Amino acid sequence: MVNNPKTLHVQLTDAEIRRHQADGVRQLRDPRHPALRFRYSTVDRAKGSWHVVVGKAWGKAGNYPDINAKAMLATLPTILARRSADPAAKSTATNWSTVGELLSWYLERMTRDRALSDKRKASAKSALKRHLQPRLGQLPLDGLNRPAIDRLLLMPMQERYALSFVRSVWGVLGVAVRQAYRLDLLAVNPLAGLEFTDFVRTKIKAKAARLHSDDVPGLLSLLSDQFDESPAACVLAGLMLCHGTRLGETRLARWKNVNTATGKWFIPAADTKTKAAHTLPLTAQAKALIERYRLVQKEKGYTGQFLFPGSSGQALSATKASTLFKHLAHGEWSSHDLRKVARTAWTDLGVDYMVGELLLNHAMKDLDQAYIHTSAEQLKRQALETWHAYLDQRGFEALHGGTFARQEGEAVPAEAMNSEAFSVNQYPLPRRRFLVQGNTPATPNHQPGDGNE
Repeated sequence: MVNNPKTLHVQLTDAEIRRHQADGVRQLRDPRHPALRFRYSTVDRAKGSWHVVVGKAWGKAGNYPDINAKAMLATLPTILARRSADPAAKSTATNWSTVGELLSWYLERMTRDRALSDKRKASAKSALKRHLQPRLGQLPLDGLNRPAIDRLLLMPMQERYALSFVRSVWGVLGVAVRQAYRLDLLAVNPLAGLEFTDFVRTKIKAKAARLHSDDVPGLLSLLSDQFDESPAACVLAGLMLCHGTRLGETRLARWKNVNTATGKWFIPAADTKTKAAHTLPLTAQAKALIERYRLVQKEKGYTGQFLFPGSSGQALSATKASTLFKHLAHGEWSSHDLRKVARTAWTDLGVDYMVGELLLNHAMKDLDQAYIHTSAEQLKRQALETWHAYLDQRGFEALHGGTFARQEGEAVPAEAMNSEAFSVNQYPLPRRRFLVQGNTPATPNHQPGDGNE
C-alpha cells in the first residue's frame, strides 16, 4: 500500500506513534482497522487524537496519550457496533474502566470549579467520598445500570438515611455522569431516562416547621436575653427572622451593603442561592437593631467589612454559623425555621403571595421577572413594616431598643396588634397583582417548601 506524505499506513502501537513524532506525517492509519485514524496535534506532536470514520461521518473517539493505542484498539469494536446501529451515536472511547474512576475525575474537577459555592462543594465531596465511592467505586463502568444502582446504592441507603438525603446523593451521581457525557468522556449516558422515582416511589415530605407563630414571643425574649452574651448570634437570627433571608446570604453581609441612611440592604448575586442580586428595605426597627449591633462591634474594636466576621478576615463560615445556632436554639429549631416562620406569618398578615416570593428571593420564571412592576419595592417595604410592627407587639422592641411611630397611612388598629395574628380579610396590606401579558396573574415556578429555599 502506497503512503502519501500526510498519511502513513502502519500497525498502530504506541511505539509507532512515538517513532513518527518527528516526521511530517499528519495522520496514521492501520490496514487492519480501516475505520480508525490517528492524527497528531499541530501544537504538540507528542499528543494527538483518535477518530472513527463510518461512511463519510467522522467521530472523535478521544485524545492520546490519555487513551493509548492498546486501549483504543480494544474499544474500537464497541464503537463500530454502536455507530452501525446509530450513525449519529458518539465515537467516544474512555480509559475509565470503573465507576470509581469517573467519580474521582468529577471530584477533582468539581473542587476546581469556581462557579460552585464552598457549601455545594463540601456537600458533593461528602456524597462522593462517603457513599458513592464506597458503594459504586469498584463497579465496572458498563455495569452502571438500573439493577446495580438499586442493589448497591439506593436500597441500602434508604434503609439507613432519610429519603431526602438519599435523593441528594443520587443527584450528585447524576451530575457527575452527565458532565462526563457532555464533555465527550462517555459515549453514552448510562443514567439517561432514569429518575429517582424509578427506584423510590414514596413521596418525600417537606420537613415540618419547628417554629410557629406562637413561638415568636419566646424566641424574641431569648434573643433579647442573650444579646449581651452573644450579640452576633442574636443579630444573625434577628435579621433572618425580620427578612426571611437564608443563612448563607445573611452571614456574608458586608457593612458597605447595609445602608441605614437610605434604608436598604443589598445582597450581591454571588451571595445568593439563586445567583440573583437582592435588595431588602430596612424598616426603622431593622435599622435600630443594626445600629445597636454596629455600636457593640465598635466598642469591641472591630472595624472590618463583615457584619458577622469569622477567622482570618473572612465572613463567618457556614460551620461556625451552624454552631452558633446550635448553642442558641439547643437543637429545638434551625436557622431555616426562622425563614419558614417568617414566610408563614407574612401569609397570615395578608402579604400578597408574589410580594412574599420577592422578599424570599425565590427563583421565578423569566416571564414573571419581565413583568414585575416597579411598585414591588414599595410593597416589599409595606410588608416588612407590618411584619416588624407585629414583632414589636411580641417583644422585638426589647431586642432592637427603639420606639417607633408607624408610617402615616399604615396604622394598624390596636385590637389587631393584640390578636394572635392579623386577619387577612380585616387588615390586609394594599393588594396589587403583578400582571403578565394578557392580564393573567403571574405565577412563580415553585411553591413554598419545594426545596428551593
